[in-house]
Amino acid sequence: MEAASEYSEKPPRSGAARSDASCARDGSEPLGDIGENDVFGLEETHDIKYKSLSWPMTAVLMIAEIVSNGMLSLPSSLAAVGMVPGLIIIVFLGVFATYTSWLLVQFKLRHPEVHNMGDAGFIMFGPIGRELLSFGTLCFAIFGTGGQLLAGQLALASLTSGKLCNVVYTAIFAIATLLLSLPRTFSGLGLLSVLSVACIAVGGVVGMAAAGAHPAPDRQIDIVTTDTNFFTAFASITNPVFSFAGHFVFFVLLSEMKEPKHAMRAAYALQGFATSYYAIFAGVTYAFLGKAVKSPSFISLDPYWQNVCWGIILPNLLIAGSLYSHTAAKVVFIRIFRHSRHLHSDTVLGWGVWAALIAVVNGLAFLLAVGVPIFNYLIGIAASLFAAWFTYGIAGMFWLHDAYHAGDGFSVWRKCWFQAGMALLTVLTGAFICVAGLYVNIKSLADDYAAGVIPSAFSCSAPS
Repeated sequence: MEAASEYSEKPPRSGAARSDASCARDGSEPLGDIGENDVFGLEETHDIKYKSLSWPMTAVLMIAEIVSNGMLSLPSSLAAVGMVPGLIIIVFLGVFATYTSWLLVQFKLRHPEVHNMGDAGFIMFGPIGRELLSFGTLCFAIFGTGGQLLAGQLALASLTSGKLCNVVYTAIFAIATLLLSLPRTFSGLGLLSVLSVACIAVGGVVGMAAAGAHPAPDRQIDIVTTDTNFFTAFASITNPVFSFAGHFVFFVLLSEMKEPKHAMRAAYALQGFATSYYAIFAGVTYAFLGKAVKSPSFISLDPYWQNVCWGIILPNLLIAGSLYSHTAAKVVFIRIFRHSRHLHSDTVLGWGVWAALIAVVNGLAFLLAVGVPIFNYLIGIAASLFAAWFTYGIAGMFWLHDAYHAGDGFSVWRKCWFQAGMALLTVLTGAFICVAGLYVNIKSLADDYAAGVIPSAFSCSAPS
């Protein structure tokens, strides 16, 4: 096997090649030789061409993967903190996620050799950073696949009135997800992602209309304040925090763009759609269903409309799961075959390894979803450990690293004090979300264990 050799030393810092210490680099052009440094190189003669995504299709893929069933938990977050505070949090996080998207895109443009968070970790922290961030990427992607399998299980059980064991529903969904994950390039999932975005948009609109047609008769709505405590409030705030947590896939998607310099257009489209859609859906649903709204919010609807909504968004759950599993398999595949002919050619070995990776990722996601009673809590813990950093914290580290090596070290930070302060703020925010998120999820797990509500492994009943 012509596997890629491991780096024997740190790769050249592309950002260091620039002597100016401008605080307003637009990053519109990557530094260095694209053919030499780019993940996939020059593809004119290759059988499999990865770099085929336009920026609109990249935006669609981002929306399909990130704006999925996570929005269904947002109305219950408003119920916990109040309408106005909840909407302010959603909008603030959307703006903040846009800023950190910009930081990630600039880092990718300055380092075209970066394919995933592990590569970025290697540039900043060496081999340990590569392994830690690669593990975090794989962990979060596999857990994300499992989370979509559980959502699919819930949808299928609702649509069929629970006639089968939930393990069977999850297995059916896992097989379908596996098959959809098989294309080697993200462009192969492009048309399916268009369908996915349409389904989640239409499903949300129908859900809001159903809530308006059948509002909770004795609903209570807290507009500004509500009685709560730190644990309850932050437990609810983690829902919007992690609804924006898709930055771990940015580098992987940007690597397959025809023109990475247009990546921010895709990021603006993603964050604009996500922020406005989240705020509208959460606000309208909470206004009609009140504090009794459950998570996911569809289960608070009239039974008939609950099934209609699950049926509409079912393709989105399926395709989002396939995008997560595709991402996990792609990270390992590139690690094995970077600079190898098996990456670009239709070889038996290349396709065999790819199919095996897809099967392993989906198999692990299935086993975790149905075989680990505390899997829902593990998703929250993984999100706190990794998504908090990938979406909010590590982006600031990227800017601080490149600014330091592009000029005269700390003097660049002093000159660009505002940008340095913003970058440091993202690091501190990621640290806070990580620590507080871990506290909330571990305490929830301990409380539910004490209450005896944790189901058994491979249980036919719905997970807690």
